[in-house]
Amino acid sequence: MNSQDLMLLGEIHTDLALEAKEMFMQRGGAEEPPGVGTETERQGDTVITRVHIQTEAAGRAINKVPGFYVTLEAPGLRTTDRDQHEEIAFLTAKEIEGFIGRIGIKEEETCLVVGLGNWDATPDALGPKVVEQILVTRHLKSMTPPEKKGGLRPVCAIAPGVLGSTGMETGEIVKGVVQRIQPRFIVVIDALASRTTGRMGGAVQIADTGIHPGSGLGNKRIGITSQTMGVPVIAIGAPTVVEATTIVHDALEELFKSHPGMINLKAIDEKDLIQRVLTPYIGSLIVTPKEVDVMIDSLARVVSGALNIALHPAVSPEEVFRYLS
Repeated sequence: MNSQDLMLLGEIHTDLALEAKEMFMQRGGAEEPPGVGTETERQGDTVITRVHIQTEAAGRAINKVPGFYVTLEAPGLRTTDRDQHEEIAFLTAKEIEGFIGRIGIKEEETCLVVGLGNWDATPDALGPKVVEQILVTRHLKSMTPPEKKGGLRPVCAIAPGVLGSTGMETGEIVKGVVQRIQPRFIVVIDALASRTTGRMGGAVQIADTGIHPGSGLGNKRIGITSQTMGVPVIAIGAPTVVEATTIVHDALEELFKSHPGMINLKAIDEKDLIQRVLTPYIGSLIVTPKEVDVMIDSLARVVSGALNIALHPAVSPEEVFRYLS
């Protein structure tokens, strides 16, 4: 899981920059912190929010690394409707293309796709499942038909596993691969934690800030960032879990809203209440829906489809989804 900060006791944690900004505004009023810009647009049922954290001070204010973040919220992700999945994948591909364009990468330059996570833990298997469906072409570039060669990027992919299975930090493995094959840029995929149950399985975040494998559970890990890898890193993630504190916090909020005259908010220490409810599991209990296997399959298909479209301009969306079928 991905995070920049270890969750403090009773705090509500999120990996999504959009939610971090929302939490800041809930604490301090309706205004965004200085140095944070936001724009939102709707494409059908999908809401696309672009958050630009422009300064270090703004990053500290909302506990996120300065950079550009895009969140696509799509109720269709939580369905089994393949037509909706393809529409969402196309919109996601457009946003990924925007990131690639801002970096200034050419079509013939190599991309390394890294799928973070644990095959044996379904909520954390998004990265490996995406890698399984990536159209890898680096080894086939010399055999590509002339009519496709202009828009078929050399792509290689790896699912490095987790420290507990390999005995090696993910960052160490990826850095070794980068030094050997020298890609022009990296795309890294990981499962995220959400602040709200409503976004779990229903959103995708893209960022240019890289990622820190395992740090969502408070672990200190080598980051996969442009600073550590020496090349640009685009991070793509989808929220597949929430922390138990989130559910308790949301329940309390609903209680306060439903009974404003019966409960003295000032007399309640919410952190203390959450701590007492969840002890001894506070800070470690992670929750995911019972249909998580279906959710991960849907998310993996959308993210891999979007990546295949964005990385290979000569391959049409129809060809991409025939390949995924």
